[in-house]
Amino acid sequence: MTRSRIRLEAPRLAAAATTATVLLATSLYGATTATADDPSVPPGTEATASAPVELDPNDPDLKLPDGATLAEPKVLDIKQVVEEQSGDERREDTNAEVTFALQAEVLFGKDSAKLGSQAKARIGAIAGEIKNQNATRIRVFGFTDDLGSSAHGDVLSRKRANAVHTVLGQELNDPGVTYEVRGYGEQYPIADNSTEAGRKKNRRVEISFPRTAS
Repeated sequence: MTRSRIRLEAPRLAAAATTATVLLATSLYGATTATADDPSVPPGTEATASAPVELDPNDPDLKLPDGATLAEPKVLDIKQVVEEQSGDERREDTNAEVTFALQAEVLFGKDSAKLGSQAKARIGAIAGEIKNQNATRIRVFGFTDDLGSSAHGDVLSRKRANAVHTVLGQELNDPGVTYEVRGYGEQYPIADNSTEAGRKKNRRVEISFPRTAS
């Protein structure tokens, strides 16, 4: 597995703030493809890669040493992650899908599913990207940290996902778009719940949709 160097880029995510936010962009090449039993990935959202290009092992241009054979072909997804320096918003791009993760604090009040003043602008910006990709299948998943009861987290995360879904539906206003809306509570954390910084990352709503084939 190889990794590209970390580099600083200009902001790439639309935000409600009037001042530009410096974004840290990290591209991971050859990242391991998620599997169905990956504890950090909800079922049905595993990364997929297109079929590998067939190679002729007898092609003289390969210049294989005598007795050498080709390993089984494998294509790994390329994942690019762009995150605001504040951590409020995170975007992941793979070969097949785009995922936005919005921290709950920028959308809702504490322990609330009522959208705050910044929420509509941020969700509207994501709706614009959905339109650019001509996506018609959208997932909206809510997540919490592991504080409080699991049952409470399940209910709160679903209510938050429903609230984001409502605004997305209004922004897109397209009867041809279908939605999958779920609340996963404390399942599928992306950070360590033993610290407040980690719990903050885990309190999030993710919006994902297929990329346009290029």
